[in-house]
Amino acid sequence: MNMKTINIHGKEYVEVNERIIYFRKHYKDWSLISDFVELSENKCVIKAEVKNKDGRVIADGIAEEIKGSSYINKTSFIENCQTSAWGRALGNLGIGIDTSIASAFEVNNAIKQQETKPKTKEKLNNDKYQAMIVAIGDGKIEIVQERMKNYKLTKKQKTTLDKLIKEQIEEINKTGKQEKKEEARFNSITEINEGLAATIREYHDLNQ
Repeated sequence: MNMKTINIHGKEYVEVNERIIYFRKHYKDWSLISDFVELSENKCVIKAEVKNKDGRVIADGIAEEIKGSSYINKTSFIENCQTSAWGRALGNLGIGIDTSIASAFEVNNAIKQQETKPKTKEKLNNDKYQAMIVAIGDGKIEIVQERMKNYKLTKKQKTTLDKLIKEQIEEINKTGKQEKKEEARFNSITEINEGLAATIREYHDLNQ
């Protein structure tokens, strides 16, 4: 089989489109079909089958894709799943398997998914832990909450930070309510004084 290949990490793989071109050219009376095994908002499983001219299944292939597992899968995980299933079915038929049944598309996709896996979180050391405590005291709650997501915290660290954040929020709310109360009190006194001044002016007008 003379098909174009692509080199991935030192090995040659045949792309799915090359397998399909070869299949259409040499198996003109055969068919390549696919159907959903599972389809949800975030997961797709497709099975592809290669049937001969009599409708008998000669080879098949199954593929699974998770939405958001790679950049392209954020919007096209269903299409990717179908392409992978086609490639595996044709590979199981014997097309483009000089080095592997996996197609270049599948290998590239697998590599990209590995690259997008979240990195292991760094443990929160004592210096950064103490810095977070100070930051909470300074009212930088949102910053600390975002930073906490980037570290692996011990149960004690998380419990302490969450408690301090809760206490700080309560204090801020309490202070805010007190300020509003003082403002309302000030406005009331101002209104009384203004009313009293108007009454005094009116009294003087009556005595003139």
